[in-house]
Amino acid sequence: MAEGRLILVVGPSGAGKDSLISAAADKLSADASYHFPKREITRPSDAGGEDHIEVSVEDFHATRNADGYALSWDAHGLCYGVPAVIDQQIQNGATVVVNVSRTVLDTARGKYSNLRIIFVTAPLDILAHRIAARGRESAADVAGRLARAGIAQPNGDNVVIVTNDGSLEEAIRAFLLAVENGTM
Repeated sequence: MAEGRLILVVGPSGAGKDSLISAAADKLSADASYHFPKREITRPSDAGGEDHIEVSVEDFHATRNADGYALSWDAHGLCYGVPAVIDQQIQNGATVVVNVSRTVLDTARGKYSNLRIIFVTAPLDILAHRIAARGRESAADVAGRLARAGIAQPNGDNVVIVTNDGSLEEAIRAFLLAVENGTM
């Protein structure tokens, strides 16, 4: 069986990554070759935002130390992990689509040979509005997330950019094209 691929979705807070991933998961739900794993996050599961698996800081570090995450990182005072089961899914020919931090891209590029990166972005004013609308961050947290929005976008032949500044339907179409074909 041919090796599958890993699609990493990155971009600033408020760009709509989780909305686009959720829409793609719904549209591709009948195709068993696509997997959209839930991340483990040290945030309460009822905090709003993306569907994730709540994990304590202690359990997160125990899992990380036991190589239970394919990729993991710390950001915004939280710990994030992508379960290691994705490695088996990819080895079995699946396409795995997951939201990650741009800080793990170098690690992922060294680990996965069939990798695509989808960079989802939007203008700063739209990001600010979306982050504030979530209602889960303080004003200082919103400012911190907006400051991180300026981190350089990834580059390379395996990067596809999706600008989410119009209707959600337009962004979903562009995102699905990037997931399925690697183009926009």
